[in-house]
Order: sequence, then C-alpha cells, then structure tokens
Amino acid sequence: MILSLGSTGNKVHQLQTIFKLTTTGKFDLALETKVKEWQAKNGLVSDGIVGPFTWNKLVNGVNLSKLKGSIPDYVFSQIIELTTTSQVNSKIRLAHFLSQCAHESGNFSVVFENLNYSADGLAITFKSDFDLNRNKILEATELLKTRQLARKPEAIANFVYANQNGNGSELSGDGWAFRGRGYIQLTGRANYLKFSKFIGEDCIKEPDLVATKYPLASAAFFFTSNKLWDICDLGSDSQVVVRLTRRINGGQNGLADRLQKFNYFWKLLA
Repeated sequence: MILSLGSTGNKVHQLQTIFKLTTTGKFDLALETKVKEWQAKNGLVSDGIVGPFTWNKLVNGVNLSKLKGSIPDYVFSQIIELTTTSQVNSKIRLAHFLSQCAHESGNFSVVFENLNYSADGLAITFKSDFDLNRNKILEATELLKTRQLARKPEAIANFVYANQNGNGSELSGDGWAFRGRGYIQLTGRANYLKFSKFIGEDCIKEPDLVATKYPLASAAFFFTSNKLWDICDLGSDSQVVVRLTRRINGGQNGLADRLQKFNYFWKLLA
C-alpha cells in the first residue's frame, strides 16, 4: 500500500481524520505537509509518502522495524503487507499471531502437513479414524489398516480426510490435494474454497499457492474466520495464550513454547 499526493479513498479519509484535516478523501498538499512533519518527528524518511512503515506506526501504533532480524526476511515482507490489508492491526494482535504461527510452523520452516506416520502414530494422532478400543472384532481390522497405510502420506491423507471439510471420498484424492498447508495449516476443500474467495486467487486449482505464496495470509484468514482476533484483544495475560492455543490446537499442546514465543514478540513490539 502506497498513499501519496493525489491518492484517494477511505484510507486517505482516515489519515485526514487522524491529522484533524477536512476529510475530502483526496491526498492534498495539506495532508502531505502533515505527513512530512509527523515522519520527521518519528525518525522516518520525511517524504510525505505513506507506505507500510508509516501507516503501521501512525495508524496501528506498530513499529514494524522492530521485527527486522527477529523473523525470517520472507516472513517480514509478508507481515508488512498483512498489517495494512488485514486485521493484524495492533501490537497485541501481531504478538499473538506471530507466536502461534511460529510454533505451529516450527519457526516458519514448515508449510506442508507432515503425514509420514508410523502405524502407532496413526492410531494416536487420528484416534477418531483408528479407534482401536471399540470392540475385539474391529480391533484387529483397524490395526491392520494402520499397518497398510503406515509411512504412505498420500494414502493416509486420502483416508483420514475423506468425506469431511468438503472433501470427496477416499478415492477422490481430495484428502491429499487439500491437506494442511500454510503456517497454521489450512485443510479441506471447503476451507480452500473459502480462502480462494478471501484472497482473490484460485487455490482449488493451485492448492500449493497456500504454502508457497500465502502461508501467512492463510493463517490470518484462519484467525479471522474463527474470530480469534477478539481473543487476542483480551490482552497479554498467559490465559489469553491458553485460550488461543485451545482454539487452534484443540488442547494445550506446546503451550510452554507458545507462551515463550508470545512473551518474546510482545516484549519486542511493546
């Protein structure tokens, strides 16, 4: 996002309101002068151009430069865009968002779901699909199934994700096509379709876009869709991290690491 002399729209209107100028919605000389003065006072290049750094510090109160070097450059560049186009628009939201994404993705290194499970791993991770305790007759059958699928990621995905979240049957291949991608793994045809409409690009036709182009944007979509920003806004107490973790993970898996990461980012941004 770049706003400068001659720009128009709601964001210009917002800037004029902040500087207590007549709200025409057009970036005029009066607004340019105010922006230059503010930039000079806040250690930014005084050029009168409102880019992501000026916008975030002026409107959201977030100094993004503090994140430089604390997260990978490719994540930093995505954050710059997100904080001007999505609801990641405050220090507390950004700290919660980054900490949860960092944990879920192994510090932003994992963008594809790892489905290379052993038989025992399958039985534990997908207990609802491989419930070995239903009765003595089914136990042997289900145990055999886990052994047949073990260490076969594509077959595992097609089995455990069949007929849910908009996916077709096991034979449709939807489970594998729409397996988890992104920093907070987007999963299922229905969710890929919703995200496609949200982002304006066809991730049904090209599902790998979620991993290669939109790993962070898809995570922001997850937060928005599940109303997690409202939880973020509750503050920096550890119980807020617990509530977010339960909504994201379904339990408290990795809570200590999530808390450590949140405290790190919150201290960095505060």
